[in-house]
Amino acid sequence: MAQPTFDPALKTLVELGPGDWTVFAEQPAAPTRVIDADIATVSGAADKVLYVAARPPYLLHLEFVAGHDAANLPLTLHKRNILLEDRHDLPVRTVVVLLQRSADSPALTGLRQRAFPQEPPYNVFGYVVRRVWTYPAAHFLDGGLGTLSLAVVGSVTKAELPGIIKQMKKRLRQLEAREAEGEVWAATEILLGLRETHETAVALLRGVRGMRESSTYRAIVEEGRLEGLEQGRQEGATEALRKVLLELGSDRFGEPSRRVQRTLTKITDANRLEALIRRLNTVESWQTLLAEDEE
Repeated sequence: MAQPTFDPALKTLVELGPGDWTVFAEQPAAPTRVIDADIATVSGAADKVLYVAARPPYLLHLEFVAGHDAANLPLTLHKRNILLEDRHDLPVRTVVVLLQRSADSPALTGLRQRAFPQEPPYNVFGYVVRRVWTYPAAHFLDGGLGTLSLAVVGSVTKAELPGIIKQMKKRLRQLEAREAEGEVWAATEILLGLRETHETAVALLRGVRGMRESSTYRAIVEEGRLEGLEQGRQEGATEALRKVLLELGSDRFGEPSRRVQRTLTKITDANRLEALIRRLNTVESWQTLLAEDEE
């Protein structure tokens, strides 16, 4: 199954602590709130747009990048910057947040300009690039809810991750953020998936509070389920569907027993596998799921 998108996770983090992102952009702290990011059908929507009540007020336009299409990004950023300014009549500060090294590109210089030969530039656009892996974990551990999860993709080694998770738990207690813990840990799991295997991420976060009940986690699981079903239909085979069922079921119920795995292996009907996947959120165990299937 394809790696679940990080978009829902990052957008939730911005909503949890919008002011934290103003500080991450290395701007003075100021009252900050999320505003509508939809700017035009021709350009879609920016990842997240914040209104910063500084003097003078401005918009902070955030774009999160983890893929390999960064070379074409400056033009998109420029268009969105202009459309946001036109819609809100405010200056716009655009910040690209690169989540992993593979998303980087020589094209992301922080400056896009156009000029005719032998003439000065007629169009100049400046933006900010923040490469998360260059920041020490302490930079995020000392901050707020909005950027705390970035600690696991900062400048840390795999061996340091268990200690980072412990420090995140401590920081959450300090912030008295019990209601937001699930969202933070769900985002953390997705970000861990950018650098570690799914199994490693699950092991590191085993037992954290409320993750599977969070809206972020439910949205990601649902997206993964739909992608997996589509993949199964396209391949015309049951193997992809069985893989989706095992991965999502393991997240919900824990690793299946050998008996459960043998039972699933014997199911060769794609429709039955799809039905099992759709029922995952309605039962509490592998045994109940398969018992209902046999009825």
